[in-house]
Amino acid sequence: MYDLPYYKEEDKQVIIEFIHKHPFAFLSGCDEHNKPVATQLPVFIEERNGVHFLTGHIMRNTDHHKAFMKNPDVLAIFTGPHTYVSATWYSNPSQASTWNYMSVHAKGKIKFLDEQGLIDVLKKLSLHFEKDSHSSTTIFDNLPEQYKQPLMKAIVAFEVEVESIDHVFKLSQDRDEASYHNIIKKLSEQGGDGKEIAEIMQQRISKVFPGKK
Repeated sequence: MYDLPYYKEEDKQVIIEFIHKHPFAFLSGCDEHNKPVATQLPVFIEERNGVHFLTGHIMRNTDHHKAFMKNPDVLAIFTGPHTYVSATWYSNPSQASTWNYMSVHAKGKIKFLDEQGLIDVLKKLSLHFEKDSHSSTTIFDNLPEQYKQPLMKAIVAFEVEVESIDHVFKLSQDRDEASYHNIIKKLSEQGGDGKEIAEIMQQRISKVFPGKK
């Protein structure tokens, strides 16, 4: 991960909010033979007594479940919008083109929970992603027992005590002001991630160029 100061966000809460906004993480680790394993899944981040925890659930007896049982060290990667940035948009185009993106890496140790822990995690995730809509039929308590029991036997809940969080918000902060504004203009003409990156860059102008709006 790039460790360059101009790609860093000083406000730690902004980084946590990024995780909340992009909860579908890559959860990776190594098995007992040092072979890499990974899965993608939604997770919930919360703070307890000054420590952040990630919670979620995975299928039992998969390669990653078995690996995490043997080696609890895991890395969760949260990614946001990303887009190509052409060097032709720079004031001096005789440079390399690049890619703008936002990514947060959280490292920690995974712990698997018991049945009650699974119930708690399923309720927490359902309520969170349903925006606390207690009337939703997808809320855990509203599901029929004949559906829930086989499901619960097939999955296991986990929590990761986060030991470190690193990030890169690579948004052309190292470019001159004219190039920065032209990149915003060019990306704004696109749809999808390009336009979203442009909007984020626009919001951050005063951070990149103090005194500007």
